[in-house]
Amino acid sequence: MFEEKRVPDRQVRAAQTETTVRVYQACSPAVADAALEKQTFAVLEGTVWLDPSFRWAAYDSGNGSKPGHERVLAIDLTRDGFEWALAHPGPVLTRWDAERDLDHTVLDFDAIRIGLTAEALDHYTGDWITAITDITPVVRDIAGLLATDQLHKAVRLVPHEPPYPLSGDLAKDVGATG
Repeated sequence: MFEEKRVPDRQVRAAQTETTVRVYQACSPAVADAALEKQTFAVLEGTVWLDPSFRWAAYDSGNGSKPGHERVLAIDLTRDGFEWALAHPGPVLTRWDAERDLDHTVLDFDAIRIGLTAEALDHYTGDWITAITDITPVVRDIAGLLATDQLHKAVRLVPHEPPYPLSGDLAKDVGATG
């Protein structure tokens, strides 16, 4: 009998290497250009939301068409910085929102979103970022492929985002279930 393996309701998934974790940030063209040039962000205020999920970032930015979110940047963070963010409620907000499919359909499991404020923004811009890449063309290419019924090609452009290994305490702190 075939048994489908179900994705846990709340599992942190992200593109990652041995030393980095990739998150996505949608921003205006001016902010994106400055960040790409300096490989960090000059001044960030309020709450800055980071999405480890490529699909959620594409959804949140309207595939790079939403005003103020026309550009989607991939930001590689140190693993230490990523885990610091998850372990520090207060300057960091975590929330779980329904994951989205490539066509932005709600899926039956959640993606974590990480909101940085105050002290966390200082660490983010000064210590954690190892690289910033503009992935707006990829986001828009996927949208174009979906608009012409080429899902098979669009899927190939989506980055692999395996589960991120969290310690038991950290998983409990952020409400992860898998």
